[in-house]
Amino acid sequence: MTTIVRPVAVVTGASGGIGSVLVRALAARGFDVVAVVRDPSRVSGMREVFQADLSDMAEVASVGRELAARLPRIDVLINNAGLHAFSQRLTADGLPIMIAVNHVAPFVLTQVLVPKLRASQGRIVHVASDAHRRVQQLVLPDDLVRADSFTAHESSFLYAQSKLLGVLFTKALARRLRGTGVVANSCCPGLNVTGLGRESRMFSALAKALRWIGAFSPEAGARIVTRLAADPEFASSSGVHFSHQGDVKRETALVADVALQERLWTETAALPAVARLGVLS
Repeated sequence: MTTIVRPVAVVTGASGGIGSVLVRALAARGFDVVAVVRDPSRVSGMREVFQADLSDMAEVASVGRELAARLPRIDVLINNAGLHAFSQRLTADGLPIMIAVNHVAPFVLTQVLVPKLRASQGRIVHVASDAHRRVQQLVLPDDLVRADSFTAHESSFLYAQSKLLGVLFTKALARRLRGTGVVANSCCPGLNVTGLGRESRMFSALAKALRWIGAFSPEAGARIVTRLAADPEFASSSGVHFSHQGDVKRETALVADVALQERLWTETAALPAVARLGVLS
């Protein structure tokens, strides 16, 4: 009798918003879905749930190693978890929390899981944002560790900056994975009503109203992520940033800057919170 081997997808931030939709969509595509979340009590209906605070790099590395040890295979890694902080907070590692969750955590988790993904010639999908197109300049390593306070209004630009880092990282990652059978792409899910703005009363109220009228649902945002994870047409695409409609817009000067991509990789790896973990090959 032939044993049916189901592909395995690891999804961060699966307890709500786009992440919870991805769990259902990927399960419908035949995946066993494994969640990495901060609060396991908020998720159900998947193969396994792993707990980690993605602002703590030691926890990120630890959960990555646990995933690698316990899962027989990993076919897809979706770095979906994200945070929009409306005021400055530093993590236990001394990193700005948006940089930690939106960029450094995916960097660390991906490093740990790459050997498993190589074994299955899998796919990596980084959920970014076209908000990154607002950013005209990136100063490294300063912008990775900048601890200045900021207003709620200023937070939008810093959020966009943190999403730019994800696009740059994915391009540098794809270059390193060339010839391994693993593909890595980023995408913008479009405007969706999720828990991303939950720290702001104004954004929370707006989200509640939009949910009530059924506008900008997370189901719409999850479509491009699901396609990149599962559709055959994206099996050979790598190092590409896709819009929520699945097309490719002209890259900004920063995104196309290979030297900047490489500088970001080097400076991220050199952060004390990363360097001490021993996750880089």
